Amino acid sequence: MKAEGNCLPHALIIAVAKVDNNPNYKAYRQGRKIRPVVQNLCKTAGIDLSNGAGIPELARFQEHFWEYKLVVYHGLNCEDRLFKGQVDTSKRINLLHDDVERHYHVITNLTGVMARGYMCKACNKPCISDVTNACDQTCSDCMVRPPCAFSHVRYPCAECNRHFRSRTCFANHKQCI
Repeated sequence: MKAEGNCLPHALIIAVAKVDNNPNYKAYRQGRKIRPVVQNLCKTAGIDLSNGAGIPELARFQEHFWEYKLVVYHGLNCEDRLFKGQVDTSKRINLLHDDVERHYHVITNLTGVMARGYMCKACNKPCISDVTNACDQTCSDCMVRPPCAFSHVRYPCAECNRHFRSRTCFANHKQCI
């Protein structure tokens, strides 16, 4: 994807289309049908990109795309994160920011681009498999990675008499028992 301007919203629209299996994904990647969608996104999100897109704009886009976790890397190393949204969701959008070209690229296969067998979505550390990952970022309630975000309500389990951080956390617990 080569956008002459506003490459961040272009990348976001393409990534969202990929995650959601949108039938326009291929057209967006080829630069077709995407311009009005990008213009609408910037307008509805209230984001002006005339001076480029950095951390403040990423944070605003994260607020707009609250149902996706935005993770932006600035290198091909797992620890080279420029931005990581604090959202409790399984839908994840990975982008790569090229400092030289000042351009955002969509990452559709994180393990492939990082040349790793397994990448932990919580700590971003590579390892052989999920089983061998010694991640310290595990939910203390349901034991999944990454840790579940806290909601305003704790969800009780009648079977074990414990309370869980969110509906997602409770559902994870129910799957394991």
